[in-house]
Amino acid sequence: MARGERVVVAAGLATASIVLGVLVACGWWSLDTLRTSMQQSRAAQAGIVAQLLSRSAETGLSDTEWTSLRRLVAESAQAYRLRSCRIVLGDGTVLADADPKKISRSVPENWPPIAAPGDGSPSEDGVITIYVPILVNGRGQALLEVSSNVEYPAWADWEAQAGLGAIGAAALGGLLLVYRTMRRRWRALGAVGDALRWEASGKATRGSLWVHEAFGPDAVAWNALIAERDQLREAHPSAVAAATGAGAGVSEGGVTTALDALWIGVLVLDSDTAVRYVNGAAGVLLKATREDIAGQPVSKFLPEPEFNSTITELIGGKGGVRASVEFARAGAQGDRTVLRTTARRLRREDGAAAVVVIEDITQQRVADESRNAFVAQATHELRTPLTSMRLYVETLLDEGERDEQVRAKCLNVIASETRRLERIVGDMLSVAEIEAGALKLRSAEVRLDALFEELHADFRAQAEDKDITLAFELPPKLPVMQGDRDKVLLALHNLVGNALKYTPAGGRVTVTVVVEGNTLAVAVADNGIGIKPEEQELVFERFYRAKDRRIAGITGSGIGLALARQVARLHGGDITVHSQLDKGSTFTLTLPIAPSETRRLAA
Repeated sequence: MARGERVVVAAGLATASIVLGVLVACGWWSLDTLRTSMQQSRAAQAGIVAQLLSRSAETGLSDTEWTSLRRLVAESAQAYRLRSCRIVLGDGTVLADADPKKISRSVPENWPPIAAPGDGSPSEDGVITIYVPILVNGRGQALLEVSSNVEYPAWADWEAQAGLGAIGAAALGGLLLVYRTMRRRWRALGAVGDALRWEASGKATRGSLWVHEAFGPDAVAWNALIAERDQLREAHPSAVAAATGAGAGVSEGGVTTALDALWIGVLVLDSDTAVRYVNGAAGVLLKATREDIAGQPVSKFLPEPEFNSTITELIGGKGGVRASVEFARAGAQGDRTVLRTTARRLRREDGAAAVVVIEDITQQRVADESRNAFVAQATHELRTPLTSMRLYVETLLDEGERDEQVRAKCLNVIASETRRLERIVGDMLSVAEIEAGALKLRSAEVRLDALFEELHADFRAQAEDKDITLAFELPPKLPVMQGDRDKVLLALHNLVGNALKYTPAGGRVTVTVVVEGNTLAVAVADNGIGIKPEEQELVFERFYRAKDRRIAGITGSGIGLALARQVARLHGGDITVHSQLDKGSTFTLTLPIAPSETRRLAA
């Protein structure tokens, strides 16, 4: 195979393999995602049907309306394409079944207890079974069993495979076209690369580095460069030394001063990995004086195995000419420092073997982790209301026309989740404005009485669902304040929402409003889990979440309190917190009712 040809072939085969691998992975992922989505959708539908049917069955069991109950079970099984639907007792007596032949003829007076039902997950044969206990006063317990098949339409699988096959064929055709177009230039670059490796091995002779000029202009330029180098070596053997001497325009003291002014550490190592030079920043990062570091092996101050093996290979010429290693160090106070070292091999005639640059990238990594955590939390926060809305829309389409009560409930839940989704998106946009320094207020008159009525209405249902007492203690008359109504409501939403979120069932959340002179104070108090003293200021930082293990299962993005405090301070107020662990927290928002003269002139 001609010089450079194997690079072209290897690149083509590697690219084609990657394309085929990606297509196969996409095909598997699309099929798996489709089947999982169908399972989840069918399980959700069966769960909703079981819940609705259990409420109707409870009334029929209490009144012993066997005929109506059995007809309801049979009609539900047929309407929702259920595999089975029945109501049984703990001793196996079948009270109602979609198949009339399986109904027991006699019903005992006292019903024995039932065993614990399953979790409703799909079985290996694709059957989903939902169990709902029904408690009948005076008689005992019954169990509603609803089974449903998960159907996977064959056309969906074939359609996905055909689409991916067409995409793969088009991609490979385009790849072949690009390959043929770029082949000549790639061959030239591959041939030049082979020549460089031959030169590095020390076995190159005069004329052995030439590349065939049929490979194009790159080959011609390379041959001209090699010819010029050979001429210089023959005619001017001292040219390199003269050029080096002429370029020494900066004194050693000036270079040292410039390196000491850098905020990154610089080490120069010899062939034995001993430190020949160290600047001031490197001494700070390695926590040692320059005098202690100079002349010592670099492994004494950077003992990380990965770094030392990389340096050894670099200086020994086994690796490339440049390498980078990152590692974390634990401090005495429990803190963590992340260092990145970048090493480059030097020419032997310079008297040194390698130069190492050390950077402290701790804040960069912390920012990356915070951003990733925020994206994950925000995605989860957005998915929850969307999933709830989708399920209730499906229920509304299936049963809304027949049942007025179901239609009203579905519409209320959809409206509530829409407002919740709007608040989440508003928080995210406000965080983006804070990051860009563009968060501004749109000042206007704010009717506080209407604002607190809206706040109460927004959280009443959430408090009732968690069995939390939500109380508003307002003065008889509230003034009209000047400010940005949407931003003030956003801050209050975050305070009340957090109080409800971190207060267990049966707790109490109290919103107390006090007006004194030109100041409005809103205290949101709860008797929830509380906050540790050392974390009470940290909770106002963006993306920070308390380390209490009890909140691990509670969703949150860590931006609500930071956003609320920013809004308060833009209005000329602030937010403070007083909390005791396991006793509760009180967040107090203070705002001026009318803007001060200084803020009015600035606006």
